[in-house]
Amino acid sequence: MAVNRVPVLKRCRALDLDPIHMGIDKKSNRQPKRANKKMSEYGLQLREKQKAKFIYGVLEKPFRNYYNRAAKMRGMVGENLMVLLELRLDNVLFRAGMARTRMEARQIVDHKHVLVNGKCVNIPSYSVKAGDVVEIKEKHKGAQRYKDILAVTAGRTTPSWMESDLENLKVTITEKPTREVIDVPVDEMLIVELYSK
Repeated sequence: MAVNRVPVLKRCRALDLDPIHMGIDKKSNRQPKRANKKMSEYGLQLREKQKAKFIYGVLEKPFRNYYNRAAKMRGMVGENLMVLLELRLDNVLFRAGMARTRMEARQIVDHKHVLVNGKCVNIPSYSVKAGDVVEIKEKHKGAQRYKDILAVTAGRTTPSWMESDLENLKVTITEKPTREVIDVPVDEMLIVELYSK
């Protein structure tokens, strides 16, 4: 299985991205070396795609598949793409505050700690739907790991498209998110332009 092992702060600096979007409170003091160079149109489009891939932890081939799915759906392709990425199971755990970062959420899913509508799911890219109930298995709820996570993520606000019950480590997807409520600093129109060449 391919895994992206690039140091997070270094990658954030290269993509001009605030580490807070990755669930990390650290700040990098270094400045990018190429700060004064003008970027081409293709360079801007590529950077937006790399940002989206890096934030959601998706590699090139699955990201291309998401784009193809988004293109077949009704509505704006860019908005559809962002909604599909937002509905990934690992992202839902991160947004609900059951994981500090999306990488940790991915690991929690991989380790079979998560139930979706009462069934164990160990696929981080699993797409949840409106009405789905995602929760941590009963035997893991009392683990110290989740107490530590909740202590760190207590101040995180839950998006309007889900209802989280953090005492019981449970989250309900109330509706499909819209682009307006997805607070990811990505210009999806540039990604659409890149792929439609």
